[in-house]
Amino acid sequence: MMKPYPLHEFPTYVTVREMLDAVSTKYNEQIAYSYRQKPSDPEPVKVTFSQVREDVAAFSTSILAHGLGRKHVALIGKLSYPWICSYLSLLACGSVVVPLDADWTEEDLAATVERADCEAVFCSNDIMQGKARAILQNKGIRIALNLDDTSDEDGLQSWMEAGRALRAEGDRSYESVRVNPGEMALLAFTSGTTGKGTGVMLNQTAILDDVSAALQVITATPKTIALLPAHHTFGSNLNIIGHLCYGAELYLSSGIRYLLKELKEQKPGHLILVPLFLESFRRKIEDAIRDKKMEKEFARLVKVSNALRKTGVDIRRKLFKGILDTFGGELSLVVSGGAPLSPSLVEFFDNIGITILNGYGITECAPVIAVNRNKQQKEGSVGMVLPLDTVKIREPNANGEGEVCVKGNNVMMGYYKDPEATEAAFDEDFYFRTGDIGKLDEEGWLYITGRMKNLIILSNGKNVYPEEIETTLSAIPGVGEVVVYEGESKRGIAYNTIVAEIFPDEEFLKKKGIGDAYDYFHPYIQDYNRTAVPYKKIGLLKIRNEDFPKNTLRKIMRFRIDKTVD
Repeated sequence: MMKPYPLHEFPTYVTVREMLDAVSTKYNEQIAYSYRQKPSDPEPVKVTFSQVREDVAAFSTSILAHGLGRKHVALIGKLSYPWICSYLSLLACGSVVVPLDADWTEEDLAATVERADCEAVFCSNDIMQGKARAILQNKGIRIALNLDDTSDEDGLQSWMEAGRALRAEGDRSYESVRVNPGEMALLAFTSGTTGKGTGVMLNQTAILDDVSAALQVITATPKTIALLPAHHTFGSNLNIIGHLCYGAELYLSSGIRYLLKELKEQKPGHLILVPLFLESFRRKIEDAIRDKKMEKEFARLVKVSNALRKTGVDIRRKLFKGILDTFGGELSLVVSGGAPLSPSLVEFFDNIGITILNGYGITECAPVIAVNRNKQQKEGSVGMVLPLDTVKIREPNANGEGEVCVKGNNVMMGYYKDPEATEAAFDEDFYFRTGDIGKLDEEGWLYITGRMKNLIILSNGKNVYPEEIETTLSAIPGVGEVVVYEGESKRGIAYNTIVAEIFPDEEFLKKKGIGDAYDYFHPYIQDYNRTAVPYKKIGLLKIRNEDFPKNTLRKIMRFRIDKTVD
């Protein structure tokens, strides 16, 4: 049995404004955010904690002066300091922020802004000049603010300057406006992996209590790089607010194409990522090892290192310094969430000196529910449940698996203007039903084994969790991505079969001289079928020529996959 070590002592803030006041006093002239206006700029802009507080106070003053206190405001754009300043300011002055995915279609954005009852839209210049035109046809929108245009009177810079002027004249509306932490503050529309998104209502208590609980569990480092989309709670609450609370510097990445250069320059100690990034990192490392024909030497060093670790000697960061230097040389921790994580990924990075903390969350829980700890992990587990949450397993089967249900301050208020969906989301004891299948072990560690919406129920009544099979198949060399589902036969349900659809790692196949991906992968599928129980055997292998459709958190959108078979 693992003996848990003490939780970190960490304050819980009542409102975002209180949090900003506290961290600006505590960390003052330390760097909160850094970024480049253009990727080619020689030096990044650095923003101190005290400057963040001043910027938020000024911008909030203008927001209130324009009558947007307690109003719904859409926020659309890629991650940037203006986006962050808008997000924090809207929360700090009691408005309701509605962050939307900038990659959505013009029609979807316009429909969601209307559905969310927004009275203003804050968006980046590219959105203002393009997709916002449909939004602005909504008669309910009375203000459109450009986050990038510094010359326009309806630009963020102009509003900021106007707010500073008002404050210089004695305006203290920012400090005096009443903010109720129990009222809706964030309306998060899930982009979804199963179709139409829903509006999740979160209050400031949910956001701040969840961040505080996560920081009681995770031991972070002083610097990181932000890569995740800002509109998602994993990127906004954990990255933006979490690192403010912790006092760490958050460098805002200019994009995936610049990441390796940024890692070497910024030297982050930890990262918050989704598994797809880790898969990409591993693939690049393995490709480099193969190119240098050092596969056997790498395997030997891992064996030697792991043997020494059993005696209490850890020289991983010396043995694998060359690999670690590609990430800046300081990276020691990655917190992974947003999608299932393969245990082989955790093992691979652990072997070279990088700890991967597998976690679990959902937008409706602001978002973190459970996470492993720096010095305590269990293979396959998403970790211990956060101290603010109670988790139960609803209607468990013989293996203890059932629907994961959560109760705690971080749970949503409900779905916006959808009382029927809200009622269905909670059980008779007012636990939130996540829709995920999981189990708790005897020590309270949580395991996620599937998703109810992905569950395959065969005609013989047997249940198959596709994620379980996908985890096994993802370990096959050359698999880029794999999705398992029930193929829907044109001949009728009796002819349905379990399908494994693979998008190959094209670089791997090319380097191995493999011309026919189907012929290469088929023996692996046969090997799997030899040991699988009959109802979990794969009946059909399909090879994709392009990657699976994904949302901006890089989750595969299963509902868009053609599941028909002959």
